[in-house]
Amino acid sequence: MPATIPLHMISTSNELPGYRVVRPMGIVRGITVRSRSVIGNLGAALQTLVGGNISIYTELCEHAREEAFELMMRHAAERGANAVIAMRYDANDVAEGVTEVLAYGTAVQVEPLA
Repeated sequence: MPATIPLHMISTSNELPGYRVVRPMGIVRGITVRSRSVIGNLGAALQTLVGGNISIYTELCEHAREEAFELMMRHAAERGANAVIAMRYDANDVAEGVTEVLAYGTAVQVEPLA
């Protein structure tokens, strides 16, 4: 399994400060599909009665984004990239209680500016 791209080599902008893009390598993505458990829904329903942050859902969303991000970094490394630019997240409901989370960006090879 190839290494993943280091976190400091991922950017939401169209460039990576201090580096020059020498080769674009195409779009890369990481997708995960998550569902809420019956117990998780019950716990979240109880938290909504109290108000404030619904930590069960926050944790579910954070894990889904983290997994999608890791998959995207691996996909970029498999293509031979050493950085990802224009990175974004997207999420969609697939079915009742089932959500797809997508992390995507442009895989590139970069070199430090002289």
